[in-house]
Amino acid sequence: MTERDERYMRRALQLAQAAGDAGEAPIGALIVDPASGQVVAEGGNAPIAGHDPTAHAEIVALRRAGLALGNYRLTGLELYVTLEPCAMCAGAISHARIGRVVYGASDEKGGAVDHGPRFFDQPTCHWRPDVSGGVLAEDSAHLLRAFFRARRAKPNP
Repeated sequence: MTERDERYMRRALQLAQAAGDAGEAPIGALIVDPASGQVVAEGGNAPIAGHDPTAHAEIVALRRAGLALGNYRLTGLELYVTLEPCAMCAGAISHARIGRVVYGASDEKGGAVDHGPRFFDQPTCHWRPDVSGGVLAEDSAHLLRAFFRARRAKPNP
């Protein structure tokens, strides 16, 4: 883990906290241009608010980056996300041609990068980013555990 990776992941954690405060699963993502260090786009989980099952933090950030740059190809950019991407998000990352994915907590149940289908290792995957997992993993995992623990503790109406 580099100081740079940690700095961007801390921002992703802030986005995750904001998503959690809004009642969404606390997952945050941002897209960075490594050449300039500029944050191109940010996103937090928003499927509930947006009535959109595809509004995962990664997808929100990818859409915003595409709009900001006027291009659906995000070649060479870096995606920082607090949780290992699922299969849907891994597919979108591949189609966008993201150069590097940096994630926080592993997701043994729903992850698709280092768990489950290992999307980028499949022969049918046409673009494979570099992947670094485990950056501020415990901070990311703690945020998720606390969020779901609090939800389970609330009585259902």
